[in-house]
Amino acid sequence: MAETALVELAIASLNHRGEGLAKGKIGATRLAYTLPGERVLARFEGENARLVEILEASPERIAPICRHFGDCGGCAAQHMSASLYAEWKRGVLSRALVRAGVGADVGPLIDAHGEGRRRATFHARFGAGGLAVGFMQARAHRIAAIEDCPILAPSMSKALAAARVLAGVLRQLGRPLDLSATASLGGLDIDIRGAGEFDFSVRRELIAAAAELDLSRLSNHGDILIERRAPEILMGLATVVPPSGFFLQPTAEGERVLAALAMEAIDGERVADLFAGVGAFALRLAERHSVHAVEIQSAALDALTRAARRTPGVRPISVETRDLFQRPLTKRELSRFDAVVFDPPRAGAAAQTAEIAASQVPRVIAVSCDPGTFARDARTLVDGGYRLERTTAIDQFRFSPHLEIVGVFSRGKPAKRTRSVLG
Repeated sequence: MAETALVELAIASLNHRGEGLAKGKIGATRLAYTLPGERVLARFEGENARLVEILEASPERIAPICRHFGDCGGCAAQHMSASLYAEWKRGVLSRALVRAGVGADVGPLIDAHGEGRRRATFHARFGAGGLAVGFMQARAHRIAAIEDCPILAPSMSKALAAARVLAGVLRQLGRPLDLSATASLGGLDIDIRGAGEFDFSVRRELIAAAAELDLSRLSNHGDILIERRAPEILMGLATVVPPSGFFLQPTAEGERVLAALAMEAIDGERVADLFAGVGAFALRLAERHSVHAVEIQSAALDALTRAARRTPGVRPISVETRDLFQRPLTKRELSRFDAVVFDPPRAGAAAQTAEIAASQVPRVIAVSCDPGTFARDARTLVDGGYRLERTTAIDQFRFSPHLEIVGVFSRGKPAKRTRSVLG
């Protein structure tokens, strides 16, 4: 297709990224911000197409809530009606399971946005136009400099301004930066990435900025520059101080819903929490069960242990530092547990899932943020004799293609249904 050519396209469906798909003489084309049933004009720039005009809009099209939508790449689906949006997200998971040969109904999409995102990573770049701070532009290597973000929680209202100030302090380095901000009970916790080593004068200026911005903690790639207040995160009955820059679910409501779904599926005493992190599952499970938490990062397990020890109503949690990708718990080691909860990174847990599939653990709760790897691991468990009892899609990344998933697997008789703890 010649560069800058204008083509009329009829959008037939949505792909897993929320882009419209059109098929015609020019072959299959994906076009962001379009909806099924629409006729549009697109401009081709090499192999990529860009929306120019909507000739016939879908009745499912709505006005976006953010003025930066379409430039900022953080959101992909603000133009979809609520019904189309839920159907699209559930469909992504359903199709992944079908491709893997796993027959399972996907329940209604659960909204877990809550108050909004409690953590975000802002990008800072220095160029001829000055300092730009924001999110990456859609399908480009440019920063969409934003003034505000409506999907952030109220506790993150000052995060973008803080990131802009800190990036300004580091302007002299001339390096692209990432600034990861998390809203804690003690205030904003910010970790700077990409700055490398800097001298004492820069360090002193950053510490002064942290005080002026009233940050709880400021770190440089996990190295704490100053901790003015403990950046505590509430997890069930416990409060945790995570290592700087460590992973947390993006919304507090999302974390609560994921843990509630796991808890209501377990009726045994002994539970293994694999890829446990700082205890989003373990600390809640330990209110009722005996828990063994396994995680590769010892600092995360230290934070989990401290939180459990100082929280009345939480049983002691045994912990184990272990790389479950290289050395998964074996079927023999798993035999002492009544249930396993595992929440691996996006790549899934192929090696650990194979051991679980070969075990006789009565109940398995698989948590995932990727439909493809969830479906792959689900197939391994089903091939090993497990039954996928229910699959739930959770939407905590509102307006994005990302999805959280909880699958409940069992051996033997079906799980006893209990009153939902999600409400």
